[in-house]
Amino acid sequence: MANILVYIDTPAAEPTKAQRELLALAAGLGTPVAAVAATEAHPAGDAAAGLGAHGAATVYIGTDGADELLVAGKAAFVAAAARAADAAAVLLPNTGEGKEIAARVGIKLSSGVITDAIGIAPDLTVTKPVLAGSYTVTARAVHGIPVVTVKPNSIDPAEPTGGAPEVVALDAGEPGPAARVTGTAAKPASRRPALQEARIVVAGGRGVDGDFGPVEELADALGAAVGASRAATDAGWIGHDAQVGQTGTTVSPQLYVSAGISGAIQQKAGMQTSTVIVAVNKDEDAPVFEIADFGIVGDLATVLPQAAAEIRRRRSE
Repeated sequence: MANILVYIDTPAAEPTKAQRELLALAAGLGTPVAAVAATEAHPAGDAAAGLGAHGAATVYIGTDGADELLVAGKAAFVAAAARAADAAAVLLPNTGEGKEIAARVGIKLSSGVITDAIGIAPDLTVTKPVLAGSYTVTARAVHGIPVVTVKPNSIDPAEPTGGAPEVVALDAGEPGPAARVTGTAAKPASRRPALQEARIVVAGGRGVDGDFGPVEELADALGAAVGASRAATDAGWIGHDAQVGQTGTTVSPQLYVSAGISGAIQQKAGMQTSTVIVAVNKDEDAPVFEIADFGIVGDLATVLPQAAAEIRRRRSE
């Protein structure tokens, strides 16, 4: 079977849900192999064991500090791993960094690059949404091997198989001019799921009027991630890492709750492929109701706490 290379962006002893989805997709197309630019905080051995347990037959470990060179070093490493594995395709996470690495890998391998994928057929034809999710199309790389970034929550994640992978140390060589990381700071831990990987997202917009309390209360009741519109992040009500939209994070959760967000095209582009969309807005003519599966015309400060209370009540029964 053909080797399908999966790039692991944040190595750890236990692969994240998004990484397990990539491994599952690779297993459906051929033999999964993984490329890991290990860091001091995440030893290669731990990452390799976890990836092998979830289906990776071979794990390529970077030996030249590629993780310290931002995307240039990582792209050089992924391209070298693709050549070493004689990969038939390369799969990466659909993050901002993942897309930039994919673009650089495409140049290095003289291959076509496809982003925002939600499925890949056995013949490597890719399914993806376009025009802010208004249409779904199929695409194919016509030169080289496909380099594809895959949206999270599109594939059922790989289950543990208990296998032990072959571990191969790989030196990608000189990546060329590149910015180097000179220092890092740990991000405060959160008990909420990562925004892009979450199965449920509760997002607030201009309508929260600076108070994300009701949004966070409902999110915690649902075990959801908290998102926001650009208007809310620009106003400083919440960090920019929570922004959902064309210039923020693209999400595809099972449930997306939009609270106090009008639903302009920039916001729709980041969440329109959600399985179920629930909108809460005081304006009955808000554009978000055009794409919502369920709509509530009302004040989010009243609706969201009531919903959270009912969820907690039912869970306690």
